[in-house]
Amino acid sequence: MDEEIAWAGKWITAKRRGKWEYVSRARNIRAAVIVAIDDEDHVLLVDQYRVPLGKRCLELPAGLIGDEAGRENDSPFEAARRELIEETGYDSAAIEDLGEYHSSPGLVSESFTLVRARGLTKVGEGGGLEDEDIIVHRVPRAGLPAFVAAKRAEGLAIDVKLLLLLSGALLGD
Repeated sequence: MDEEIAWAGKWITAKRRGKWEYVSRARNIRAAVIVAIDDEDHVLLVDQYRVPLGKRCLELPAGLIGDEAGRENDSPFEAARRELIEETGYDSAAIEDLGEYHSSPGLVSESFTLVRARGLTKVGEGGGLEDEDIIVHRVPRAGLPAFVAAKRAEGLAIDVKLLLLLSGALLGD
């Protein structure tokens, strides 16, 4: 079946293939998602306001790959390290590839590269770029279920990717 573009914006494109309507990122932009756990077994999480949800969302640090001029050819690992520093204020000695995943394959074609950041060092305040309002949370992994429950009770949305940490299976626990 041929794919047709129903609408195209700067960041996303709405497409149709047969009876299916779905969304993709424009210009082959991809995403990197970071599981950052320090040497004291604390995980770095962020929360920020998400317009589509109309509220703040608790998430793993993440960012787009190829969305900035001059960075179209960045690897997921370069982008992950840059985003980790921008969002959390932590740099990492090593980035480990955990694979490519699709978050909502019935609605969006976007995939993300999941990485684990090791050897974390605090190098700044984090909080994102000046137009972002990112709050950084350093949470003991053992207390993560209670922390997530508390944030949900406060009214925050919870990103589905946090299930990776709640299950522990991906990290070999």
